[in-house]
Amino acid sequence: MLSALFALALLAAMAGPIILRLVRHPGFVTGRDGRLSTSITLALAWTVILLWLLCATLVYGLTAGGGADWFQGADGPLSSLTTVYLPLLGGPYAALIAAKAVVGLRVEHGSMAKPAPKGAKRRPLRDLIANDSGRTDLVDLQYVALSAVTMLYVVAFFVADVGGGLPKLPAEMWALTGAPAGAYLVNKMATRANPVITRVSVTAEGVLTVEGGGFGDDPRIEVDGTVLPTETTPAGVLVAALPAPPPVGFTVVVTIRGLRSDPCHYTPPPAPVPAPAPAPAPTIPDEPLPGRAPS
Repeated sequence: MLSALFALALLAAMAGPIILRLVRHPGFVTGRDGRLSTSITLALAWTVILLWLLCATLVYGLTAGGGADWFQGADGPLSSLTTVYLPLLGGPYAALIAAKAVVGLRVEHGSMAKPAPKGAKRRPLRDLIANDSGRTDLVDLQYVALSAVTMLYVVAFFVADVGGGLPKLPAEMWALTGAPAGAYLVNKMATRANPVITRVSVTAEGVLTVEGGGFGDDPRIEVDGTVLPTETTPAGVLVAALPAPPPVGFTVVVTIRGLRSDPCHYTPPPAPVPAPAPAPAPTIPDEPLPGRAPS
């Protein structure tokens, strides 16, 4: 019982500062677009769990386990490290490295957009199971869910018997992270990324400006279903002239090679309220000084 409580306390001591750090400065686990990265987050989680297992096993072996002799033997507490736990860690890291390479190449060649969302301050956990458009992705969901279940399985069995060392999991357990990681990577390679709209603005002359990414060579702006003649500036921003008179509020969609962005509704900002005119200064009548007749 004491060993289990110590193991849980050690896990909290290791994971707590990391979680607090990531909540305040989550840049370490975010991708190019500022969203939480599924591959980075899961690889980090498996790293923390494996370090916790090794540290807790080491402390137990040097205290209650009886010393260095406890680690010896074919059935020692670390006997399943190379056959189960390193492969469990290897799948997420292989997916992390390969996904970064695939995304980097696709962004460089213009076949994928990873613009940073403007004004986004929070990075909710939903990013772990959602695609770039914010919709739940089945492949990301199964990767996160199976990895979380496997982590829970490892933690629960270790806490139940700290003196047994690393839990004796089946050698095939690595497939619960390796197979989902492979599917996650294939999904990254096969997905055709839609264009992404991050900001829409309208000038006083009625010129519509659309910022984002993944617009490609021949993008088209649709306003409430009507295609407008579209031009691309050297900075990669799309511009189009709105019909006169320009609509008050409308929905913008960018299409390219049959791929459509998520609709972005534009509402004009409220007109500035004019500042009230300053009140005139009160006039003070002249009064004669005491003891002096008025002139």
